[in-house]
Amino acid sequence: MTTETQADPINEQKLKELVETSLVDLGATVHAALAVVGDELGLYAALDDAGPLTSAELAEQTDTTERYVREWLRAQAAGKYVTYDPETDRYSLSPEQAYILSDKESPVFMPGAFQLVTSVAKIRPELRDAFRTGEGIGWHEHDEDVFHGTERFFGPSYGAFLTDWIEALDGVDETLRTGGRIVDVGCGHGAPTIRMAEAYPESRVVGVDYHEASIAVARERAETAGVADRVDFEVATASEYNGDDYDLVTMFNCFHDMGDPIGVAAHVRETLAADGSWMIVEPYADDRVEDNLTPFGRLAYSISTVACTPNSLSQDVGYGLGAQAGEEQTRTVVTEGGLTRFRRVAETPTSLVFEAKL
Repeated sequence: MTTETQADPINEQKLKELVETSLVDLGATVHAALAVVGDELGLYAALDDAGPLTSAELAEQTDTTERYVREWLRAQAAGKYVTYDPETDRYSLSPEQAYILSDKESPVFMPGAFQLVTSVAKIRPELRDAFRTGEGIGWHEHDEDVFHGTERFFGPSYGAFLTDWIEALDGVDETLRTGGRIVDVGCGHGAPTIRMAEAYPESRVVGVDYHEASIAVARERAETAGVADRVDFEVATASEYNGDDYDLVTMFNCFHDMGDPIGVAAHVRETLAADGSWMIVEPYADDRVEDNLTPFGRLAYSISTVACTPNSLSQDVGYGLGAQAGEEQTRTVVTEGGLTRFRRVAETPTSLVFEAKL
């Protein structure tokens, strides 16, 4: 059968492939919500601790209802997030599955990411209207789970790579070990801020975010971590935070969210010590759009459409840099702000790390 329109005839093989892709995406969309449920109810953790388990045994372990658990397990097994043994009718987590689903310190801990993407989608009605009006949507307007999901997803990866990234900067590690000054701009709940305070106990760290509720959580996190004596948190924007002569300014996955990134770069220039470094961590991206049309690129562009670009457009200037800006566009913005040296110092499959200096 060949389906035709008034334009070009439809290629049946390409149509079949696109339908199959859509079915995968539909399953993934529903799975994201089920992954959050599994995380919240401790289903993944119980499978990791006590598995292999039948659905009845897992329900008993987690004080849940077997019929719901049974269907959840089958969905998880179909998506290859859980391993099913038909001989015993039991389910388990492989070491790899456990690493991404139950190990909260894993740099690829995914339940936080699922929490983030399912929560950020709640802004859909406002986003639809923003497409028509061109108005922005501030980060603070999102559901509270967006902030917690961001912390849980990015925090462990920062912990895994943070000191390596700082060691790649020009002389910064040595300065911080003997007592330096750090400001973490756009700190959110303070995950990287606190990890830097733990890694460099002789240094003073300031976390900055315009979102007052996130700063309140960050202060609680610092108390719990036992670093409140050397970490301060400030409610301020990236272009107005206090202090100067900082040995290290950091921005973790937030520079592209700034309404006026050139103005932010100019403020960083004013607050850096003469030999200080600005470390900018951004989502991995190539400079050409066609090179970013990948699974990770789709995720980054999608989150950028829902959260990052609307946040930038909600602020003064509304530059809208976007989460897939890439190295050259980031370099252009940073140097237009007055910093003269810019280089890539590290990368992971999902992150680019840049250093800018006076």
